[in-house]
Amino acid sequence: MATIAMPGRVEAAAPARPAEPTGVWSWITTVDHKRIGTLYLFTALFFFVVGGTEALVIRLQLMKPNMGIVSADMYNQLFTMHGTTMVFLVIMPLSAAFFNYLIPLQIGARDVAFPRLNAFSYWVYALGGVFITAPIFLSLAPNGGWFGYAPLTTTAYSPTLNIDFWVIGLQILGISSLAAAFNFITTIINMRAPGMHLMRMPIFTWMSFVVQFLVILAFPVITVALVFLLFDRFFGTNFYTIAAGADPLLWQHLFWIFGHPEVYILILPAFGLVSEVLPTYSRKPLFGYPVMVYSGILIGFLGFGVWAHHMFSVGMGPIADSIFSLTTMLIAIPTGVKILNWISTMWGGQIRFTTAMLFGIALVALFTMGGISGIMHSSAAADLQQTDSYFVVAHFHYVLFGGAIFGIFAGVYHYFPKMTGRFLDETLGKWHFWVFFVAMNLTFFPMHFSGLLGMPRRIYTYDAGQGWELFNMMASLGAFLQGAGMLIFFYNMWRSYRQPATAPADPWGAPTLEWTIPSPPPDYNFAKLPQVTSRYPLWDEKGREAMIQHRAGDRIPSAEELHIPMPKSTAKPFVVALFMTCMLASLIFLHVEGMATVGILATIAFALAMVGTLYSWLLSPLE
Repeated sequence: MATIAMPGRVEAAAPARPAEPTGVWSWITTVDHKRIGTLYLFTALFFFVVGGTEALVIRLQLMKPNMGIVSADMYNQLFTMHGTTMVFLVIMPLSAAFFNYLIPLQIGARDVAFPRLNAFSYWVYALGGVFITAPIFLSLAPNGGWFGYAPLTTTAYSPTLNIDFWVIGLQILGISSLAAAFNFITTIINMRAPGMHLMRMPIFTWMSFVVQFLVILAFPVITVALVFLLFDRFFGTNFYTIAAGADPLLWQHLFWIFGHPEVYILILPAFGLVSEVLPTYSRKPLFGYPVMVYSGILIGFLGFGVWAHHMFSVGMGPIADSIFSLTTMLIAIPTGVKILNWISTMWGGQIRFTTAMLFGIALVALFTMGGISGIMHSSAAADLQQTDSYFVVAHFHYVLFGGAIFGIFAGVYHYFPKMTGRFLDETLGKWHFWVFFVAMNLTFFPMHFSGLLGMPRRIYTYDAGQGWELFNMMASLGAFLQGAGMLIFFYNMWRSYRQPATAPADPWGAPTLEWTIPSPPPDYNFAKLPQVTSRYPLWDEKGREAMIQHRAGDRIPSAEELHIPMPKSTAKPFVVALFMTCMLASLIFLHVEGMATVGILATIAFALAMVGTLYSWLLSPLE
């Protein structure tokens, strides 16, 4: 496919714009999807630091044999919270930051369908994250693994409050995810600009669309599993009590029916971001756009049919093992199609090796490596040897770190000028990339070998002489090198925010609608809703001039001047989220001796406050 002549990075004077609201209260009350996306981004980066610190303590404990940095119980809390934090408080919210910021811009909408529900979703996430994270300072953090296998997490085997925080915290975070999913599905279906057919939507919006359906289909399953566990722990039921006749595999089936679609909930947004980055810096349209769309849908569909490959060691029998082996092999096909199309997009292109492009290319390489080891697990016989070993740890970190995190960083460097009007420094960005790339491989590649040599997961210490010392030392050094890479990134962000906002509307020569409006966008996004006539409107020479709504140096009018109605700021979503979180958190007191009555009364009081505030929210006008 021929390359397209496009402008490179363009420096231009930022247009004058109306003053934006400032101060903490403006952030608490905002319902602007862009500001909420910014809140998601920085909150998730904060939890990234928390989860990364937990990982560094883990790697310090395992750096040498028989280390005593932390106790066995604290180690259990650390690895449980590391997994929980990175999955539910980092990768999903980082994706949600891009959902919030980009979806309305990419489809030509002025906001999401339900602005207040959008704000509510963020505040539930933020408050739920605090609730599930804070107990580690009291040595009461969840300690049963991020997978929380029952019956080991029932009161008989975990009588302390640790698992209670996990059960309730995940329920809170699930409410946030479901609220956001319904919002984005409605937005994409109903609020596309004229001419924005489904097959003209950017790939990121398409992958986000698939992810929202995965969320609303997968999260109710984990909700049911958690409600069963909550009832067993708080009210004495026997959903997971084996002696009372419960199925010992019930939790595993429920958890992994959610857990494997969750992998694609985490990775598909990164795929979408990279599908925006690679064409831009290759100066070519995405190769095989329709196939990329269909492969994403097929990944979502097949993702619900592979869950039991996590359970090959439990004795399901040859028929079940064969079926899930086959489906696991099949899901590699649409994933391989994406990798082929990304490579074909770059082939023959005029590639610019920006930081975003480097992270995008790294995703293709690292996810391919993780995918290859994943295919190895589709063989029940091989998986039986590798399961619960560090080989599996290496596999899913190549998928979720080399895949999701690298893809998200590609999106951060690509869209940072659009979000802030400022450029991240490319030299520092490339230092960040190369340190991160080397560190990631130094950390996780040796784990393949320690796993094959028999090192089990979730052990907090080990004896010398088993052949694991070198590989653990390499992994620990790599982890601290990753920390150095993150320090470079945070310094780059801090340095960027001290610079003036000079980014033009389309600094990279990108093709989609979000690059037709100023950087950062005004609160109403589009002064006039665009008329979309092609998949890449800014690469369409006839449509480019008509699409650009503000010229460099022009004053940007306010929404009032343009008579564009915008939703009012309100604190009610925050207050409802606060009361709801407190209501569920009060259940903890039911497990504290002598505090059951307090817990019941507090739960009822917060429930009434939540209902009253919600009633006020629903009755108040949006504008």
